[in-house]
Amino acid sequence: MPLYILHAKDKPGSLQLRLDHYAAHRMFLEEQDEAGTVSVLMSGPLQTDDGEQMTGSLLLLEAPSRDVIERFIAEDPFTREGVWGEVNVSRFYRRRSPGREPLPR
Repeated sequence: MPLYILHAKDKPGSLQLRLDHYAAHRMFLEEQDEAGTVSVLMSGPLQTDDGEQMTGSLLLLEAPSRDVIERFIAEDPFTREGVWGEVNVSRFYRRRSPGREPLPR
């Protein structure tokens, strides 16, 4: 199944919104993963260089198509509540993971 990288930058001044909707965002990710709709292989906040403030999100996702990813983004509480501003999605090919053999080319 294809892999996708989701790179989302928070809107300026949205830190409190992020904190207010963090629990709903986490629950959404877990529900999607458990349902098998979109598998969340890795996720976490982007931060300022000093690590003091969250500035966005990075997720490695597995899904059957980009359309499924686009629906996933639209339904995420961080989208619905206006936390995320710029969101970019790229298909990703994993050549190698720590502790795993390289995937065939």
